[in-house]
Order: sequence, then C-alpha cells, then structure tokens
Amino acid sequence: MRLTVVGCSGSGPGPASAASCYLVEHDGFRVLLDLGNGAFGPLQAVADPDSIDAVLLTHLHADHCLDVAPFVVWHRWSGRSSGRRIPLIAPAGAERRLAVICEEGGKPLTDVFDFRVTPVTAELGPFAVQTARTEHPVECHAVRLTAHGSSLVYSGDTGPSDGVAHLARGADVLLAEAAHPDVPDLPPALHLTGRQAGELAATARVGRLLVTHVPAWVDPDAQLAGARAVFPAAELVRTGASYEI
Repeated sequence: MRLTVVGCSGSGPGPASAASCYLVEHDGFRVLLDLGNGAFGPLQAVADPDSIDAVLLTHLHADHCLDVAPFVVWHRWSGRSSGRRIPLIAPAGAERRLAVICEEGGKPLTDVFDFRVTPVTAELGPFAVQTARTEHPVECHAVRLTAHGSSLVYSGDTGPSDGVAHLARGADVLLAEAAHPDVPDLPPALHLTGRQAGELAATARVGRLLVTHVPAWVDPDAQLAGARAVFPAAELVRTGASYEI
C-alpha cells in the first residue's frame, strides 16, 4: 500500500500546500481520502483523474471536500473521462451539498459518482474499509483501510476520541490531524494538538504516526515536537511525499 500526500494544510490551503487530500494505492486501485480546496491541481501531477477508483470524504467542511467541484468539471468536460461512475463515500446529505458546491443549477452528480453513506464497513477493490465517528462539530468519520495485511488509519478532523483510538488499534500507520496549538482553553471536540495526536498513536499502539492538517498559522515543528514527546515514531508530512505501508 502506498500513501501520497496531495495536500496537507489544515483549515484551508496554505502557501506551500493545498488542503487535505491523500492518495492511497494498492494493486493498481486508487482511493482519494478527502478532496479539499486547492487539491485538484496537485492531484493531476500525481494521478490522472480518470484513474481514481473511489473517493472517501471524511466530512463536508470545505477544506476536505471543496475540490470535488473541479473534479466533476474535469469528468464532464475534459473529453478524457471514461464515463464510469466513481464510488463516493461521505456523510448523509453529501449528494445534495456537493451538487450546490458544483453550481450547475443543482444538477445531480450521479453521472460522475455512485454515492454511498458513511458509516460503512465495505470492500473497495483490494481495500477493506472501516469507519468511526470522530469528535467534531459536524458529522465526520475516521477511515481505516486494510489491504493484504497492511493498515492505514486517517483521523479526519477530531478532538480526542475513544472511537478513533479503537479504530486505529494496531494500525501500521496513523495519519492524524494536529491543528490545535498547545495553548490553554482550547475548544473541545474540534481538533487535536500535536501532543494529543501522539497520545492517540500511543493509546492505539500504531507502528508510525504521520502528523498532518497543520494550519498555515500554526508552527508545524512545535506540533511535531509535541507528538514526539509521547510517541517518538512521529513524522510531519509534506506535500508530495509518499510512504510505503
């Protein structure tokens, strides 16, 4: 299994990265985890849009789903799409919300996507998919992908969560957000600090922690230091980086 970071900036695009988007591949099957604003451009540098076999949206905040719009435009108007419908797994209401984002008179997106509603336990190509509800103000689901004995868990957006820790138990890699700086009086059930991402990894006993979703106004080195204070096998992701799992 290979993970490629298409975009990793938290809460919106930053000067060096698009918002959240991760390409996961195994045996020629390609899954996108989120498609946040700014991500469709760099996605084309690493994958033909027609080669994407499935899309999983953790939730419907713009920094995780907004570039569904150019993805749809490409499939409808580029002349390069095969026309096959792509499974899109997302929280309830995604079909209506995304049609509005695409601003083509509310036209349904069912010519491009086969919509499926989280939570799910399913098979997508070689991947077994499991999800768990996170601690976030809107419905959001962490995702676990398993293929041929290897496993990746993506936290989506979450505050500290027993459900996410359970989903991540024993995973080879945990791709976890760390959007909150470690300061007093943080709002609950919103995001993790670097230290909390490390605590999640330690609790779940994962093999590696990849820290992501750091906003442009938060010091990424401080987030990584916080994670490593409790989980030394932590790394900070960078746009364009790939990881074998």
